[in-house]
Amino acid sequence: MQTLFTTEQLTEPGLSIANDILRKCVHCGFCTATCPTYVLLGDELDSPRGRIYQFKDMLESGKPPSEKLVRHADRCLSCLSCMTTCPASVDYMHLVDEARVRIEQNYTRPLPERLLRVLLAWILPYPRRFRLALMGAWLAKPFAGLMPGRLKSLMKMAPARVEVASHMDRAQTFPAEGERRMRVALMTGCAQQVLRPSINEATIRLLTRHGCEVVIADGAGCCGALVHHMGRESDSHAAAKANIDAWHALDGADSLDAIVINASGCGTTVKDYGFMLHSDDTWAEKARWVSERTKDITEVMADLGIATSVLNDAPAVVYHSACSMQHGQQITLQPKALLETAGFDVRSPAEGHLCCGSAGTYNIMQPELAGQLRARKLGNLRATKAEIVATGNIGCLEQLSGDELHVVHTAELLDWATGGPKPPGLP
Repeated sequence: MQTLFTTEQLTEPGLSIANDILRKCVHCGFCTATCPTYVLLGDELDSPRGRIYQFKDMLESGKPPSEKLVRHADRCLSCLSCMTTCPASVDYMHLVDEARVRIEQNYTRPLPERLLRVLLAWILPYPRRFRLALMGAWLAKPFAGLMPGRLKSLMKMAPARVEVASHMDRAQTFPAEGERRMRVALMTGCAQQVLRPSINEATIRLLTRHGCEVVIADGAGCCGALVHHMGRESDSHAAAKANIDAWHALDGADSLDAIVINASGCGTTVKDYGFMLHSDDTWAEKARWVSERTKDITEVMADLGIATSVLNDAPAVVYHSACSMQHGQQITLQPKALLETAGFDVRSPAEGHLCCGSAGTYNIMQPELAGQLRARKLGNLRATKAEIVATGNIGCLEQLSGDELHVVHTAELLDWATGGPKPPGLP
């Protein structure tokens, strides 16, 4: 793709990177076949290729983004399926990130939308605030039908019960069982520890059982993905820096072998810290250090090797690969191989590359499209005849729950198979 940035524009790091990305696109259109919004809507402007043209025009002209551009940009799930498909290796992820920063800085959204975005950014990344908000939403749930638009969707998502905070999410060290093979930091996250504290608990048991010393760092919190995808660059960088400092503090005389993430949406973001802060001389090296050591829980378990299963008759499981897992991190084989080694009959759904509609806060911001994608995904999962869905991302888990299928985290199943308790909610 030919670009027309001026020499002065290319002195800006963000525009220089965008220029390099845009010039790789060859207009082939392969991305349209795997883009969830194009599959649903059939609109070129809601395809990666269409969005790339719109972003190019906005960035080159320097003009404020139009309502039309923002509408089509907001419909993008950042599922990154287009990057898996693209034969030219176009880095769509960093292009859409740059576009969202420009939109946030130069476009004034309608007041209700601005308030909703501020509310989400103020609540979701903070476990205490989020837990209190869920309690309020639970009390108001009977009146969800009276709420306007997106608030109605938000109220309906409130869980049937609000979990008590787990003592295992506090800053502390869990010793390895037997000989120590690794020393790792576990990111406990934000929304996950509120919505499903059993995931972190299962992960800690699984790691310590397989010879890992697990450290929960004091000061580590939200990865920053939520505000990052809203274009709130300063907020996302602040979250990244807090985590980087917290994990660096653990790597003293006793080195840290890995930073373990058990929410793939967070993993994709933390692995990108090195890029996010590459132009910040103070933080660039430390950010790269974190990105290089970050691993999904299934990557670590694949290196360690799974213990012999204690289950005599493991049930059939359909594996739902989160977009952030298969497209964001290119992790496709390890989760299924681990589940099979643990004795489960692992099945794969049709259209496994398509997003379930969760995508961070997408199911709140774009409830209609998210609902269509959820229904499509559930249909494909049910067709496998497996009663249990395994996934590695809390957003997908919450999005797909509420059906007759039992949705659990991959780490919970691996913990159960190697001596831990049965995951909550399973019959």
